[in-house]
Amino acid sequence: MVTIKTNSEAGIFVIHIDGEIDASSSIQLDEVMGRSITGEHDKILVNGEQLSYISSAGLGVFMSYLEDIKTHNIKLAIFGLNEKVKNVFEILGLDQLLNIVDKLEEATTFVNEV
Repeated sequence: MVTIKTNSEAGIFVIHIDGEIDASSSIQLDEVMGRSITGEHDKILVNGEQLSYISSAGLGVFMSYLEDIKTHNIKLAIFGLNEKVKNVFEILGLDQLLNIVDKLEEATTFVNEV
């Protein structure tokens, strides 16, 4: 079960994920990511502080938007992942393709860089 909420703060689109992303809930994540990437947002933060689990389907959502993020010059950062979830991103090498940081401040600094 997952709850995904969004809001905009100071020109930054923030996606808050609470719960587990598995095959069925990855659809929700895909919808939110799709709207944020194709919208008017060029700065996106993914708050993973309450993300307790992510399956390969959830990781696939992030992988599927890598090209769009690059094409549209979107600054995206994921922050607050617990060690278990962060390790899953690292095993697949997504930490090399996405900006994954520990704290909100680091994520905000990254998306605001010129």
